[in-house]
Amino acid sequence: MLDAAIAAYNEAIIDTDRDRALQVVLEARAAGASPQDIIFKLIVPAIEQMIETVSEDPDANLAQHFLTASIGADITEKMLKELETSPAPVGCVVIGTAPGDFHSLGKRIVGGCLKALMYEVIDLGNSVSAQRFVDEAVAHGAQVIAVSAMMMHTARGDDGCLGVRRLLRERNLEGRIKLAAGGAPFRFDPNLYKAVGADGWAPDGVTAGKMVGELIRECAQ
Repeated sequence: MLDAAIAAYNEAIIDTDRDRALQVVLEARAAGASPQDIIFKLIVPAIEQMIETVSEDPDANLAQHFLTASIGADITEKMLKELETSPAPVGCVVIGTAPGDFHSLGKRIVGGCLKALMYEVIDLGNSVSAQRFVDEAVAHGAQVIAVSAMMMHTARGDDGCLGVRRLLRERNLEGRIKLAAGGAPFRFDPNLYKAVGADGWAPDGVTAGKMVGELIRECAQ
């Protein structure tokens, strides 16, 4: 039963058919699949497959990225509500766009993927100051601050990644909180993340999940 649901769900994702993907999940639950099965055998593998696809083909369909992330996040949240005891998140990430940047699509894809992969995501929205990034990370016990920027001047801005790095250093938080960056400028210049003080970057929203996991593991060492 679940094998058929997995095949049907993946087909719906490839076709970017959100309604069909949701219907597959509803049918699987009605047929007896547990919330754990839906999350860990249907949703998470689909995210991981998309990560592999993007790794092999950087030009893979953005609509598929977004659908995989958004529907994965939505379904995961619904399934968690059905569990008597929700599994502990594998980590916490504070995410937002750099000051002056209001391009939210990339951030939404990243957030969706991270939620589907069982990360707690604190979405601060758009145009977030360095101080708020750090304050919220401390308040929520986050291991990673993820800053999205779609323009070069917001990627390099003094109150963006550079400002977050400065505050982490001043507050002696560099061993506890990692800094991740993403967005178009970082794809144009793969070394830009180093120039703005980030610990890592991802070329797209889907592979960000793998990168964040690596940063969280570094925090634990």
